Amino acid sequence: MATTPELIHGYISAGLECTHLEVDGDGQHFQAIIVSPAFAGKRPIQRHQLVYAALGDRMREEIHALSMKTLTPEEYQG
Repeated sequence: MATTPELIHGYISAGLECTHLEVDGDGQHFQAIIVSPAFAGKRPIQRHQLVYAALGDRMREEIHALSMKTLTPEEYQG
């Protein structure tokens, strides 16, 4: 089954509390804007690790390239 932006959206939202989530892509390369209160006080690499944890093994098996913009709700508002 082909990976779609909608599938990735579902995977992330199921594993991470998001106040805003956008996923776009062409089936191979995906881009996401992820806004979560869980990112507060975390460095960018730690934020990405939270997203990778939500995606689990899918990051290795289904998703070949995912670029992320990870923001707290306060950062997203501003």
